Amino acid sequence: MKNALLIASACLLGLLSTIGASLAYPLLPPLFAAGDNGLAAFLGLPPKLLFGVALMANPLGMLLGNAVLGSWSDALGRRRLLLLTTVGAAAGHLLTAYALLAQSCPLLVAARFVTGVLEGNGAILRALLAERLAGGLRQHALSWLNGAFNLGWLAGPLLSGLSASYSITLPFEIAAGGLLLGGLLAGLVLDAGAPPAQAGAARGWRSLLRERHTFVLLRHRPLQTLFLIHLAYACCVAGFYEFFPLWLVENGGYDARGIAFVNMAMCAVMTCTALFAGRAHGGEARARLSRQAAAVALAVLGVGLGSLWTGIAAIILFGLPHAFYNATLQAWAAERFAGHGQGAVMGLLSTTFCLAHILMALGGALLALADTRLVLVGGSLLAGWAALSLRRWGRSEEHLLDKHMNEAA
Repeated sequence: MKNALLIASACLLGLLSTIGASLAYPLLPPLFAAGDNGLAAFLGLPPKLLFGVALMANPLGMLLGNAVLGSWSDALGRRRLLLLTTVGAAAGHLLTAYALLAQSCPLLVAARFVTGVLEGNGAILRALLAERLAGGLRQHALSWLNGAFNLGWLAGPLLSGLSASYSITLPFEIAAGGLLLGGLLAGLVLDAGAPPAQAGAARGWRSLLRERHTFVLLRHRPLQTLFLIHLAYACCVAGFYEFFPLWLVENGGYDARGIAFVNMAMCAVMTCTALFAGRAHGGEARARLSRQAAAVALAVLGVGLGSLWTGIAAIILFGLPHAFYNATLQAWAAERFAGHGQGAVMGLLSTTFCLAHILMALGGALLALADTRLVLVGGSLLAGWAALSLRRWGRSEEHLLDKHMNEAA
């Protein structure tokens, strides 16, 4: 019963956090594409460039949050940081709503950045499950948490597309209220079950900033390899998430409601897949990851090179291999690198994805000035490279293991 409440509370917070993060994706493309409002006319800059900056702000904040919050929770405890960041993210959504109402591009960027920092608590949620659970239950729980995050990508744009017709600020007001309620319920559940803080909790903030961040893990060669490969894959996914709505606007004339429904279909596939993606599978984990990354590359390439309806089908089917990739990667990393601290390891995976969002928001905006399809095609090539690298990495370690066993014999 205690494990069930733990998993349910983590999934609830993950769902509500992702709903808030994804609200802006269907709203921003039509606003910046119109070019006749204060957001798109800021300083006379190209609307597509402003669109890229607005997209970049939230993942830039999440990059900072994921880089430190997961590692800090290893030292300070999970519950305290979860509650503080949840309440803060709710306040950030209200600030975003005001920025949209005032049509202030600088305030919108600042609000999205601050909210992103506090939404970096996803690493804490994953670390909580990885630390408290073991074996098959841990793998299932991480996959279900991924499903909650994916469901947020479905519910957030849907909420945005359906409620923005009443008021452009209403989606963010609803998200803020949901986070406050979810934080209250999760606080009651986690009060008795939160893991004790590890040694070092009494250290000062300067020590935490210097020693407790995910990039410390990059001193280790295997984690460097994981970071580079996962970054390439994440750049493909980030470019896809950020620019397929703009692709729909340009190629099909879609508005916020239409984008929301396409996104809903994709996330429904991804969420349903996550319900069973955590089941045990045979074979070496990196070989499975390689196949899953290759399938994602093909789906994104189908959007970049296909017709409108081919692209929409590829958008929806993208969710299937991506859900398996997330479940496989997180379970394998939690077991392989547990000695480095679950908060730090899960934080590294989340930070990598946030860094990819920043790179693709900025670089993708520049490519989109020429053609939005270049972002999607380039992303598919990165995922293809990640697939090949994962297969080579797994085979090289197998070769070394066989060599050592032969020498020992």
